[in-house]
Amino acid sequence: MSEHGHTDANIPIHGNYHGYYSKRPNLPDPRLSLLSSSIFLNATVLDIGCNEGRVTCEIAQLWNAKKVVGVDIDDALITTAWRRRRAVWSLQGPTSAAPKASDENSDQDRVLERVGREKCSGEAKEERPQKKRKTEDGRAQGTAPPLIAPSRGLPLPIPNYFPASCEHEFGSLPVPPFQTRSKNIFPHNVVFRTVDWAKEDVLEDAEGYDVVLGFSVSKWIHLNDRDEGLKSFFHKVFRVLHPGGVFVLEPQGWDTYTKAKRMSEKLKENAKMLELRPEGFEQVLLEEIGFASVERLGLAGDGGFRRPVDLYRKWGSH
Repeated sequence: MSEHGHTDANIPIHGNYHGYYSKRPNLPDPRLSLLSSSIFLNATVLDIGCNEGRVTCEIAQLWNAKKVVGVDIDDALITTAWRRRRAVWSLQGPTSAAPKASDENSDQDRVLERVGREKCSGEAKEERPQKKRKTEDGRAQGTAPPLIAPSRGLPLPIPNYFPASCEHEFGSLPVPPFQTRSKNIFPHNVVFRTVDWAKEDVLEDAEGYDVVLGFSVSKWIHLNDRDEGLKSFFHKVFRVLHPGGVFVLEPQGWDTYTKAKRMSEKLKENAKMLELRPEGFEQVLLEEIGFASVERLGLAGDGGFRRPVDLYRKWGSH
């Protein structure tokens, strides 16, 4: 029982905040805008601490990923993530120009478009383009990747093509079976698992990943499992990455540990034993874990969520 009269089960001691993205509402996610779109092209991606699946779905829908696996320790958040997957699918624009597994898919997209238009009289709003600083692949920072990836040949769907009120009022559209589309395009290319990934495996780990995301999770693993547990987590990330794969890390600053450790006696006691600091993660990842290089991508987010994003690359090539 905590000092506030709540059991630890009701306190997000693993960073498993419900409503987290109400405080980080930006879409596309600004952390992803720091990355080159080529990182996710045809990639198998692991999103650790996926929360309600917002980033996971964005990568699966808009970044040309082959498969995206979202994992979180909180089963309620994973349930929300599955619901989000279906809601995002319901609001996206039809992709009738995409390569089809069969003629049935053309009919499927036309039906979905007709159903959406019959249910909703609102049209998608067209945003006026703004001048923004460009990333290394020519995109304006804070924008999604191009709607077509020529090397993959798949036109990407238009997100939020239908107004959100459509899904709220009439419910989500059914997800068609992947046999009539492709298991490597959204929504079939994203799955969610409830697991404490730092300590347990999921089925997809055996095949390995091209990209592993660790957005705002290092502090919580550190406080719960101390220096040894965090290093063990880093070793596991390295192990499941394919040669040439990348680990994208958004570490929380040491100053944020002070508030977090007050959540429970366990965290408070563990914090006293920590010798490793976030500014020392780079040395550990390069010298102890074995990553070949690091690239500091810059800062992303607003206010207290403005944090560095670093990219660590494993030796070798795909």
